[in-house]
Amino acid sequence: MDIDLQRRIDRTAGTVLCGILSLFPRKDRGRGLKSDPKGILVILLSEMGSLVLARPMFTFLREKYQEAPIYAMVFKRNAECLEVLDLIPPENIFTVDGDSFSGLIRDSIRALRGIRIKEIDTVIDCELFSRISSIYSFLSGAEIRVGFHPHTQEGLYRGHFINRPVLYNPYHHISRQYLNLAKAIELDHMPLVKRKMDDHIPPPPALDRGSVEEMEKRLMGDFPQLEGKKLVLIYPGGGLLPIRAWPLGHFCAAAQDLIEKGYAAGIIGMKQDAGLAEAILAACRSELAIDLTGYTRKLHELITLFHLAALLITNDGGPGHFASLTPIPAIVLFGPETPALYGPLDDKSVALHHPLSCSPCLTAYNHRNSPCDGNNLCLKSLSVEKVLDRAYALLKGGPVPGDEHGQPAGKV
Repeated sequence: MDIDLQRRIDRTAGTVLCGILSLFPRKDRGRGLKSDPKGILVILLSEMGSLVLARPMFTFLREKYQEAPIYAMVFKRNAECLEVLDLIPPENIFTVDGDSFSGLIRDSIRALRGIRIKEIDTVIDCELFSRISSIYSFLSGAEIRVGFHPHTQEGLYRGHFINRPVLYNPYHHISRQYLNLAKAIELDHMPLVKRKMDDHIPPPPALDRGSVEEMEKRLMGDFPQLEGKKLVLIYPGGGLLPIRAWPLGHFCAAAQDLIEKGYAAGIIGMKQDAGLAEAILAACRSELAIDLTGYTRKLHELITLFHLAALLITNDGGPGHFASLTPIPAIVLFGPETPALYGPLDDKSVALHHPLSCSPCLTAYNHRNSPCDGNNLCLKSLSVEKVLDRAYALLKGGPVPGDEHGQPAGKV
């Protein structure tokens, strides 16, 4: 489903439904409600990278509420991420189709029926950019409903039936704020969560070595010219939000320079990113530039591929977060969003950000609908030379040159 259509539906129908549901009787802020959940549902529909950033929250829930089964509600295209991360059992995942309106309605009814059968009594709504997850939390029948709430801020209206409302704070990394949601189940302050933000981020899960060896055999069989070369993976796509993409010409120049220095460049992405890969390969005119768009058919294969490469250069999005689960260092390019909120959680990645007076412009306050005219100067201002300086430092294993616009992504 087109993202602009999603926004329109959410703004019109979503606002009306939230208003109607807010008329139903409710207990103010959940006072007096039990805080020993028998079943916890996490609603996190957005991009797969957000699920990686939610790992600390899932870990906390598992350790804190060992007797309560944990469930999740996600878009179908994101379900594999939960399975790869091994956050919850596959049978505890409820999915909805986010690619068509009819599929969304059909799957929503089916999923909500299943949630009610499980008699889940606690829902954590992790969404910031839509109202549908808030509606799901009400229709789930859960007694405790945790979610972000604007309070005195001019935030996205999502109804008044969240009875564990947590203040969204744009100055704290989103992984910490997900933890706030989990900890709000038992709290009753105003605002609910008042704590020191010093959480330990658990290490990434290990990947089976056998699958890495299988991928290496496949890769070398398909591209024997990679033998003896360090492979740099490049993700030039912007996903659902093309405004997050570094200019294609910059990616072409960076790939050319890497190949001239003796490295190989592999262009990754979905099958629909093949046109971007074709442009980069045409600019490089070298067998060391290879098209890997659509090469990894599943997320597990992409993560496995990361184990075989020396570096990832990527726009802000899922690949940078998936790389944090592997040994590969990454350069993540930010512009319309900020690494202060969405940077990868590892210490080996570098977030590059050239903030302008208008950035970040994709926020919880505008439904990630930027007022930018498409001329994303915040990313165009990140020069090829600056990105390559950090790339070669990471490839050589030395200290990464820094300035006011570069920072280790893990320092959140």
